[in-house]
Amino acid sequence: MNRALSRRGILSLAALLPALALAFGTLVAGSRPALADGVAPAVGKPAPAFKLQDQLGKWHSLADYQGKWVALYFYPKDDTPGCTTQACGFRDNIFAFNKEGAVIVGISVDAVASHKEFAEKHSLPFTILADSDKSVTRSYGVLKTYMGVMEMARRDTFIIDPQGRVAKHYESVNPEGHSQLVLADIKALKAAAAAGSKGGR
Repeated sequence: MNRALSRRGILSLAALLPALALAFGTLVAGSRPALADGVAPAVGKPAPAFKLQDQLGKWHSLADYQGKWVALYFYPKDDTPGCTTQACGFRDNIFAFNKEGAVIVGISVDAVASHKEFAEKHSLPFTILADSDKSVTRSYGVLKTYMGVMEMARRDTFIIDPQGRVAKHYESVNPEGHSQLVLADIKALKAAAAAGSKGGR
């Protein structure tokens, strides 16, 4: 029985490690997650291509969203407090994003099964993609090492324009109210793009 209890305890601790890494990385004064690899694409440059599975196992690629504005947000870990706040903020503004013709896509290094549970628990009506091998997170320059051991995505968001270019990059965002900020900026970017096209006629 002691052996079974010890095994359960080890499994529970292993499940808590990512959340602990996030918490300590935030609390330790002056500590910042270390960049694992890669450089974020600059504003105006093409967004790195990807092909990943969503919470239902369906494949998605960046090319699928050609012609649409995309709010592509990276987050560290499913069902942790900050990531839940951020996801629920996007969920609560889904109709406003739809009205603007904008798509919300989340990415973390969690597995498909974890995404499915997270999406169902919080009724998330948008796509979250599983970057289990961390290649896409790395290509966007947001793969970070927390506490020297855990590699997860930093909380960054990219607005991608209908031509597939990076229109705006938010680094290490505050999850509280972030969806409203992204929505407002998409509206402003759309208005600027429309004004530019009229001026070019």
